[in-house]
Formats: sequence, C-alpha cells, structure tokens
Amino acid sequence: MSHVTAADGTRIFFKDWGPKEAPVVVFSHGWPLSSDAWDGQMLFLLQHGFRVVAHDRRGHGRSDQPGQGNDMDTYADDLAAVMEALDLRGAVMVGHSTGGGEVAHYIGRHGTGRVRKVVLVGAVPPIMASTAEWPGGLDISVFDGIRKGVADNRSDFFLQLAIPFFGMNREGVAVNEGLRQSFWSQGMMGSIVGQYACIREFSEVDYTADLRRIDVPTLVIHGDDDQIVPIGHAGALTAKIVPGATLKVYAGAPHGLAATHQDQLNADLLDFARG
Repeated sequence: MSHVTAADGTRIFFKDWGPKEAPVVVFSHGWPLSSDAWDGQMLFLLQHGFRVVAHDRRGHGRSDQPGQGNDMDTYADDLAAVMEALDLRGAVMVGHSTGGGEVAHYIGRHGTGRVRKVVLVGAVPPIMASTAEWPGGLDISVFDGIRKGVADNRSDFFLQLAIPFFGMNREGVAVNEGLRQSFWSQGMMGSIVGQYACIREFSEVDYTADLRRIDVPTLVIHGDDDQIVPIGHAGALTAKIVPGATLKVYAGAPHGLAATHQDQLNADLLDFARG
C-alpha cells in the first residue's frame, strides 16, 4: 500500500490514480469513513481524464492509528504532507463533512498555492455547535451522545447512524444494505481513539476564519434533507462567508449524497473541475 509519512512519523495511506500530468482532484472524506467513501467520484473522474488522489485520515481506514495528533491542525498538516509528497499543484480540493473542515483548515494553515478550486459537500463549516457568532447550531448534548455511542458500542452505533446518514429513514426510501454495511466496515477499520477525538474536531472547531481565507472559486453543495449536518447552519452559511462562493442545493438529498446522488454529484464535479 502507498503511504506518506507525516511529521510525527504517522503513516498516511493514500490512493493516487491517473496520469501524473493530468489535472488533479484531491478528496477528503467524512467521519468515521475512509477514502473508499469517494470511490464513485474517483472512478468517474479518472474515466474522464483526471488524476484523482484521496487519503485516509490518521486514525481512519488504512492509515496508522496513533494516540496523538487526532486534531484538525494535524489533519490539515497531514493533508499538506500528501500534497507536498506527491507535488500536487493546481488541485481541485473536494471535502465532505469533516473532510470539508479539513480542506478549509488546510487552506487556513497552508494557503491556496497548490489549489485551483474548492468544493465543499455537506461540509461541517463554519461550526456545527451553537456559538455566540453562529447561534443556530446544534446543542453540545448531540455530540456528547455521539461520544457515548462510540464509547459504548461503536459497531451498533455505526449501523444505526448509517440509516439517517443516507436518508433511509424517510418515507418511501428503502434500506440499502450494501451502503449500510459499507459505512459500517469503513467505520470499523478506524481507531476508536482517533474517531472519538475527531468528534470534537467536526463539532466544536470554528472554521470561520479558514473559510474567509479561501480565495479561489468555491462550490458549496448540500442536501436540504441532511439530517447529520443541517444545511442552514452549514452550507448556507459557508456560501455567505466564502468570498464569491456558489451554493448548489440538492433537493431531498441526505448527508451521504455522494452515494445516494452519485450521478448528480459526479456531473457537477466534472463540470466545475473542467470550468
């Protein structure tokens, strides 16, 4: 397997498909998943002439499972290590959910020297929890419940979380057992230590300053039936904070729209990356 070694010695797994000279799209995945969550997008863009790169966040997937560094500063620096090791330039960076925070914080810490465009999909910025600046978020008790679920029985917690994640609890929507099991298996590959620590990073870290540093064309995509990261305190706010950002709302789409609305997202990513 391919790995980049981070500053503290942690090995970060990555996929790198396509010609080195092709335009590159870099993907950051959500919690508690891995880069496999982007398979539908990566295959599609590869087939349309792009180089596609995605890594597993430390403590997730096939990357190392250290007891330290499970915080957004380090996640952003790990992403920078991948970008630098592969010498990626002119990249379109795509982040889903926690990965959207990671992309924003990468830019906040490392700038856009290697970045051409940004796509934030169902992303957690500016912040999921309510704050004085952004009071319309979720109560901290929601995230304490997630912590309890992970600590008590993360296997069952992941199985149950997949249902609203993909909108399978909505009227007329059948349970897709393949998607549910894929979510579970990706989650169970990760470290309980890293996943538990990451809950704070996707819920209580404020990415507002990072969003204001984004100075490249930005597309914000969010489902209006996202039960995990509600659009009103996430994508809708982000599109107002990032200078010149475009918001595209997917009607009826859940949080896991990369799977449930794969064709629509693939077409939008291709159009935006080519533009």
